[in-house]
Amino acid sequence: MSRGPEEVNRLTESTYRNVMEQFNPGLRNLINLGKNYEKAVNAMILAGKAYYDGVAKIGEIAAGSPVSTELGHVLIEISSIHKKLNESLDENFRKFHKEIIHELEKKTELDVKYMNATLKRYQAEHRNKLDSLEKSQAELKKIRRKSQGGRNALKYEHKEIEYVETITSRQNEIQKFIADGCREALLEEKRRFCFLVDKHCSFANRIHQYHLQSAELINSKLPKWQETCGDATKVPEKVMNMIEEIKTPISTPMSGTPLPSPMIERSSMVGRDYDTLSKYSPKIPSAPSARASTSPLIDMFNNPATVAQNSERKNNSTGSSDDPSLQRSVSVATGLNRVKKQKVKTIFPHTAGANQTLLSFAQGDVITLLVSEEKDGWLYGEHEGTRVRGWFPSSYTKLLEENEKETVSVPGPRMMQMGLQSRLFSGMLLSSTRALPLAQPRRTGLAASQFPDQGLNPGPRQ
Repeated sequence: MSRGPEEVNRLTESTYRNVMEQFNPGLRNLINLGKNYEKAVNAMILAGKAYYDGVAKIGEIAAGSPVSTELGHVLIEISSIHKKLNESLDENFRKFHKEIIHELEKKTELDVKYMNATLKRYQAEHRNKLDSLEKSQAELKKIRRKSQGGRNALKYEHKEIEYVETITSRQNEIQKFIADGCREALLEEKRRFCFLVDKHCSFANRIHQYHLQSAELINSKLPKWQETCGDATKVPEKVMNMIEEIKTPISTPMSGTPLPSPMIERSSMVGRDYDTLSKYSPKIPSAPSARASTSPLIDMFNNPATVAQNSERKNNSTGSSDDPSLQRSVSVATGLNRVKKQKVKTIFPHTAGANQTLLSFAQGDVITLLVSEEKDGWLYGEHEGTRVRGWFPSSYTKLLEENEKETVSVPGPRMMQMGLQSRLFSGMLLSSTRALPLAQPRRTGLAASQFPDQGLNPGPRQ
């Protein structure tokens, strides 16, 4: 599409004005936005560094655990890799500031002056050329008027030819000037857009390399990380061996023939008083049919599927057969009034609701045990404050500190039960046979030999 000189001249001037009035102000706005972008990324990098420092600290805690050592090392490695990637990102944005923001700031200020001067120079030169052309055209008109009807027509004809050639030459010169000026204006505009694109292509390439580095680092580590946390129930072999050693009863060989335990004789004497005691024991209601609810915090970090499996496994192991020792504990519980009774302290509140056989209490209350052995997670006792008796979940309580000092060195509910029964038998024997001197039963080997079914093995009851 052909355009006249005037139209091309208008295009040239509008191109210069677009650069000055739209492109350069747009660059100033871009510089401000780029600085905000830098601040946001720097804040993200600092927050990420603080976050992954926290991840590393938790990893150090996990590394000190016998079952979570490998998980702790993984957390530390995750923290290290992400901090390395954050440092790489920080370096890329330093170059972003140096190569884009700083360059744009410097060039924008200079470009405003340069483009303004270039446009003025073009307009002045174009005006001068037009004035020369108009002058030549005016002179040509004068000569043509003089040559009409004059005596020296030949002389004026020669001058007319000279002015026509001059006018033609100046018209061609103006057209060439306008064309060259338009080309230069369009190239000036393109150079500025090209500079901006080139700088952002360079930055995009750096970000591309950053993402490739990130993908390479994470892809090389991710399968191993996922493998370590794939099974939360898996226990290291060393820990399993340690647990198995703890579960296995330790038998101490003794030289010579072992002496008969005094507990055997005492058991026969207690048996005679057992029925007498049971006659005067208060009636204890049967334990609730459902298993006692566990502590609200016990399954906080378990997966729902794991919790369901564990619950089903516990129900199958405990629900298939009743524990015959419960009836024994109910009768023997009356003897607790004659010896020092075991007490527990509540760590969670419990509400009985409409069930009158259950015991309500608040956190921090003290309960005296009347039945020392659990029944499907339930214990029977008397509230110290209200003197109300009832069943309550054992997981909502802990052994009172004054009782912990009196228990044996091996912790566990079964050892507590053994200590209770040992003191219970001593109390009943003392009350029924005052004349018989009985020695205080020892809390270690004698109790273990008297109750082989309640040994120190903390495994599930059969």
